Amino acid sequence: MLNRSKSLSVYVSRLILGRHHLLQLFHSKSSSGRRRHNLRDDEDNDKIRFQKTKEHQEEGYIRLLKSRGQHILTNPRVLDTIVRKSVIKPRDTVLEIGPGTGNLTLRLLQACEKVIAVEIDKRMVEILRSRAAESGLEDRLTVICSDALKIEFPRFDLVVANIPYGISSPLVAKLVFGMNQFRSATLLFQKEFARRLLANPGDSEFNRLAVNVKLVADVEFIMDVSKRDFLPCPKVDSSVVKIWPKAQVPDVDLHEWWAFTRTCFGKKNKTLGATFKQKKKVMELYHLSGKSVCNDENIGSWRHKGKFSHVEVDGDGASDEGGCSSFSCSGVEMSLFREKIVWVLQSNGFEDKRPSKLSNEELLHLLSSFNQAGICFNDHKRTRDANNAILATS
Repeated sequence: MLNRSKSLSVYVSRLILGRHHLLQLFHSKSSSGRRRHNLRDDEDNDKIRFQKTKEHQEEGYIRLLKSRGQHILTNPRVLDTIVRKSVIKPRDTVLEIGPGTGNLTLRLLQACEKVIAVEIDKRMVEILRSRAAESGLEDRLTVICSDALKIEFPRFDLVVANIPYGISSPLVAKLVFGMNQFRSATLLFQKEFARRLLANPGDSEFNRLAVNVKLVADVEFIMDVSKRDFLPCPKVDSSVVKIWPKAQVPDVDLHEWWAFTRTCFGKKNKTLGATFKQKKKVMELYHLSGKSVCNDENIGSWRHKGKFSHVEVDGDGASDEGGCSSFSCSGVEMSLFREKIVWVLQSNGFEDKRPSKLSNEELLHLLSSFNQAGICFNDHKRTRDANNAILATS
């Protein structure tokens, strides 16, 4: 963290709009007429100002849009550390998302063979290309002016980026669950998001994000970054995190896994027994599983004497003696299906456990036990129809 005197005038060189366009932040003049550092903020956005030059006789502003999470990282020490920790090889192609004015991009261009920069803001694209040309590195830079969440990435070896905060979660999911194979991703996130991503079972921040990402990748903390290292200054600090895709991943249906973790972590500190015994959840899983248990064979196999005598069954209060004649058939099916869910939880020792305390290995075991019992969490028909629709348009 850098110590900065409030009276020190901070000039941010290399935030350039063409040759010799030094961008500065201005404060109100003091009695001596000196300009002071300030993080300008108006109602709609922040803006950074560039000075008059021989080529441009008028001063102007580049407005940094809050809606796009535009905060420029300016601390050279942090920028150099990010590049060093990325372990870039001379022949690598690096993907950078949200390059902004190119402070990180220029360092990446010097370290690798090619940088693919994905930037949605056309104004930033112009600045980026101008700076690369000034440095004689334009041949190594490919700029894609588009939304990173809506395009297919070309081939790359590494990801190194200061991620716009608003797209952190979907972008991480796109990288780790996408088709592109890469060695690692060194990413700058909002500190709170990074802590959630790094959390382990038992931590207060442990959540579905960490569970899903760590199914297919390893995550390492690199360093914290002060909010004062950005222009304009955001409200929170940031952290650098490194993600490595795992060489071996569990053999599990990802759509089924995502739906399962959504159910478990909807109330992560609630016991699994309490979550899965809810009538609404039983009905949902019953319809998703698409299997009927209302027949003589199933009734006999799931109604062994004493096995479910202690389970409270939701119903209309009628006795279940006499089988289907005392219930509507769907009522018996729902009761038996609920007993099946509870049996899976009890037989595997998960009824009183909480998702926030479970490892991925334990969650995978529980999901496998549910699936083997014919209990599903994903709407496979909807997934199949969606995949067919994608194939039909490709």
